[in-house]
Amino acid sequence: MAARKNDDEHVSMIDSFREFKDMKNIDRTTLVSVLEESFRNVLAKIFGSDENFDVIVNPDKGDFEIYRNRMVVNDGEVEDENKEISLTEALKIEEDYEVGEDVSEKVDFAKFGRRAILTLRQTLSSKILELEHDALFNKYRDRVGQVISGEVYQIWKKEVLLVDDDNNELILPKAEQIPSDQYRKGETVRAVIERVDNENNNPKIILSRTSPTFLERLLEQEVPEIADGLIAIRKIARMPGERAKIAVESFDDRIDPVGACVGVRGSRIHGIVRELCNENIDVINWTANTKLFIQRSLSPAKITSITLDEETKKADVYLQPEEVSLAIGRGGLNIKLASMLTEYTIDVYRVVNENNQTQDDDDVYLDQFNDEIDQWIIDAIKSIGLDTAKAVLNAPRVMLVEKADLEEETVDHVLEVLRKEFEG
Repeated sequence: MAARKNDDEHVSMIDSFREFKDMKNIDRTTLVSVLEESFRNVLAKIFGSDENFDVIVNPDKGDFEIYRNRMVVNDGEVEDENKEISLTEALKIEEDYEVGEDVSEKVDFAKFGRRAILTLRQTLSSKILELEHDALFNKYRDRVGQVISGEVYQIWKKEVLLVDDDNNELILPKAEQIPSDQYRKGETVRAVIERVDNENNNPKIILSRTSPTFLERLLEQEVPEIADGLIAIRKIARMPGERAKIAVESFDDRIDPVGACVGVRGSRIHGIVRELCNENIDVINWTANTKLFIQRSLSPAKITSITLDEETKKADVYLQPEEVSLAIGRGGLNIKLASMLTEYTIDVYRVVNENNQTQDDDDVYLDQFNDEIDQWIIDAIKSIGLDTAKAVLNAPRVMLVEKADLEEETVDHVLEVLRKEFEG
């Protein structure tokens, strides 16, 4: 009964490996090598050495044969039972053996006992797992930057675990999720393969929905002209879930790149917007003219003039007072994205006339409030192009906090002082 059980285990062991081969597309050479190495590891543990063993593996049929080679010695002269066999024992195998000849004897692996079979199973499992990890790493390493769909399997605080069609695990970290993303177990999620980590031969496929590459791939899928090479995506700047700016260029004068990307009544861009949790997407024409590119990137604001410092990558942009808030955008998003897109630090300034007076005669210079507001605070506000009371009051509060680098309490105090000037 025990022998039958061992035979069943050894057959099942090969069958399971064959199934693995079929599933993971392991080539025959690799399969034979892994099987042979696994058997030899177990033989070395049992006999101290595997040098005198021949292991013959037939993965297609699911069987194997093991032969032990020993030299015939005189009775009573056997020093190493693994490598030597007495003449009497040799004659039991074949009647014409003589001293000094080699005996090749077939080994019944099942007779080594359950422990040996379990050891072999463990060795095989370890090798199979190693092969599986290598195959997974190589497969996804070549797919970095591609969009993949995965089913949500587990939702954790710091990451979401997805599985692909082959049941491989995919990781979507919290930092790579759009802030407004909501996930439910079993639903399908699209993301771009950001990178593949391989720690201790344990590959981790990291996905991203916040990467500019994800937006780029979605555009390629929706806009045939991009896939055909007629339109090129030059640069993408994203604040995931909020807003994005895309610079595109057409290689065909007959094609409007912005119109092609947006589609008729936004038909092409709407699907992408929904995929990105209603992220607003601005598409602009790319140009090598830096000033014009900055001007387009600050749309919908209308620029009066631009001064560039090529060495420091800084741009001073001058606008009419009513255009300042448009250039900055809600929460400072527009100017942040414009800076990311153009790779220039952009500062906005209100246009003043020749007499250095603002267009509003009732306005008051900030310096006149130095009895109520510290001079360093006034200087900080003036450094971002706001030099009068009304200019500060008309500017977004977030601009004063972020661009002037002031505390919120300080900004609120300044605004309160300035408002009192125009009350009554």
